[in-house]
Amino acid sequence: MNISLTEDLKTFVDARVKARGYSTYSEYVRDLVRKDEERAKEERFKALIEEGLASPIDPQPWPQQLEALHARIKDAAASAGKKA
Repeated sequence: MNISLTEDLKTFVDARVKARGYSTYSEYVRDLVRKDEERAKEERFKALIEEGLASPIDPQPWPQQLEALHARIKDAAASAGKKA
């Protein structure tokens, strides 16, 4: 993979590599990509929380909800076992 940078960006990257102790430009870029990946995971997590908060409340009592969840897990496990 090749990346083209303007002179200003190249100067900035040079300074960051030296200041932060990276041994190569690739190491610096990999670190940036990993951090961006983490931010994307956090954004997805926040979106799921917001989706959950916006969803309606299940009127069933908790024991019934738990029983239904266990049944779904059992069914999913059985289906996965059949596919293997």
